[in-house]
Amino acid sequence: QDGLKQCLAEFRQQLAWVERLDVTLGPVADPLSQNASANDAVDPENDFQREMSFYRQAQAAVLEALPRLRKLQVPTRRPDDYFAEMAKSDQQMQKIRQKLKSKQEAMERSEKAKQLRAMRKYGKKVQVEVLQRRQKEKKNMLNAVKKYQKGLSDKLDFLDEEQTSSQGNKKGNASQRTKKGPNAKRRYKNQKFGFGGKKKGSKWNTKESFNDVSSFQSKVAHNKGPGKGGRGGKGGKKALNKRPGKRARQKMKNRAR
Repeated sequence: QDGLKQCLAEFRQQLAWVERLDVTLGPVADPLSQNASANDAVDPENDFQREMSFYRQAQAAVLEALPRLRKLQVPTRRPDDYFAEMAKSDQQMQKIRQKLKSKQEAMERSEKAKQLRAMRKYGKKVQVEVLQRRQKEKKNMLNAVKKYQKGLSDKLDFLDEEQTSSQGNKKGNASQRTKKGPNAKRRYKNQKFGFGGKKKGSKWNTKESFNDVSSFQSKVAHNKGPGKGGRGGKGGKKALNKRPGKRARQKMKNRAR
């Protein structure tokens, strides 16, 4: 112990505080703690409590040292034009940046491949379910046809189900699927050819059509309209200038002789 004290006295230098900047204080009192005695009991096994004790002790040292430095007119803030060389060169930082970028790209590719595998698995599952459903419907329909052929059943409901299922599987726009009634082509054919049934006598007059004279036109009926051969029409002018026939011209020659 005497030797340690002697060595300590040899390398101890009586310098000013601004040259030493040593501050020895206890931790700042925790405002959240209800009693001050709890600050002394620090569990060394509790990482959070131990680190908070270090933080409060450093905070107490700063609160003590800053006013003394300002009193001694020692600057405590870094100037705006301060330049410090980095510990690592630009080439090494560029290598680190490239390595981080390659790791990020590899992670993105791995995530995208994982998503594609999941989508393929889901698509295969849906496809298998659709095929199984179609096979089941086909099997049920074949069984119903066999029962009908053997006379075990007299119902034809399976045909309606097949028709509705085929219509449901057709692709098309939503407007076409929700549209009801025949289209324009079907309506035109229905109007032109009818809906089947009796065709004979469909154009015969009835009592109502016989008494209906709203569409009667006297000029057309008596050939007085344009193009009908009347006096004011073009047809009448052509009729006046029409050349007589061969027999009429022969008779006119015989008379002239």
